[in-house]
Amino acid sequence: MQLKPYARNLAVALSLAFLAGCSSGGGTQDGSMDGTRSGAGSGAAGTGVSGSQVGGTGFGSGAAGQQADGRIPQQRTIYFEFDSDRIRSEFEPVLASHARYLRENGNSRVVLQGHTDERGTREYNMALGERRARSVERFLSVQGVSPSQVEVVSYGEERPAVRGQNEETFAQNRRVVFAY
Repeated sequence: MQLKPYARNLAVALSLAFLAGCSSGGGTQDGSMDGTRSGAGSGAAGTGVSGSQVGGTGFGSGAAGQQADGRIPQQRTIYFEFDSDRIRSEFEPVLASHARYLRENGNSRVVLQGHTDERGTREYNMALGERRARSVERFLSVQGVSPSQVEVVSYGEERPAVRGQNEETFAQNRRVVFAY
């Protein structure tokens, strides 16, 4: 009986529909909230964040950074709204490409590193960073990624991507990084 593939496809479709309905807009890997990239270079050109700080270099080619030859997707950072662990719709293709990579490479493992900006207590930010990483973990699980391939860690506000006291820097620090 072919129930299992249909059930998985249905679960994926429902989760994507749910996430699309719950998400808010804005943001890219380079931290800009208007959906445009600043420059054609790598990483977060023009924002003071190097590609190594945000865990990747640009969007790459193919579906949301998925490499045609099966390499790890280039975009390895997704961003969150203030005080939220909800995955934004513009990052769903990025997560789907990571899920596809992990499914196709069963021996690969990833650490989902949850981060926050500096507002809030240390304890609250550690919990929020974990909630963000867990929401990404749930998304990957629904996409068929084995739980044994995923580890969650929260750094809270302890490892900022950039330093500063304005909304632009806060937005760049509210993130989950895929560490392979």
